[in-house]
Amino acid sequence: MEKKTGVIVTDVQGDFTTWRNGALAVSGADQAYVEHVRRETERLHAQGHLIFALQDWHPPDHVSFYTNHPGRKPFEVIRIDGREQVLWPPHCVQGTANAALLLDEGLFVAVVQKGKDKRFDSYSGFQDDGGNATDLDRVLKKPGVTDLIIYGLATDYCVRATALHALEAGYSVTVIEDLSRGISPESTREAVEQMVQRGVTVRERLDL
Repeated sequence: MEKKTGVIVTDVQGDFTTWRNGALAVSGADQAYVEHVRRETERLHAQGHLIFALQDWHPPDHVSFYTNHPGRKPFEVIRIDGREQVLWPPHCVQGTANAALLLDEGLFVAVVQKGKDKRFDSYSGFQDDGGNATDLDRVLKKPGVTDLIIYGLATDYCVRATALHALEAGYSVTVIEDLSRGISPESTREAVEQMVQRGVTVRERLDL
């Protein structure tokens, strides 16, 4: 089979950046970081690579928002239907300014939205925590993508989950560290170690 590389830009949205004073801002996701991601993504696009975006897109009554659980606080972990659920500040609410992508949507073959079902979180771009598939695998397979370059926010959550599910779906996967940012140094290190152990190639910089 002929190899074809696709690029997945993960959740580069205002609510995950310090630049836009995001509700769930990732440390280091400042204006300089976003501009770096924009430049490198534009370079990949100019080289002819297929670029796809993931976009967190939650309804206001989403299960992950602590405000929808009276008496609960941000970052508490509760159990819902037998699974653990982290309670986050409301973020990436559908139609709000900070839910918008911070890169030109003209760069993307497709924008795949996740987290739209109020019942389930969706760290992975491929499926939510309830096992419900997104459109991502379909839109990647349509042009024959076999290899993936993944980067964005956050390394230890949505980048990791997307990379691991991409492996399970049969893609060859590379994650770029300097185009990603993590919630904390410890969890980011653990995420990188887990990805490498599972077969993801982790590179410090984009080398194309």
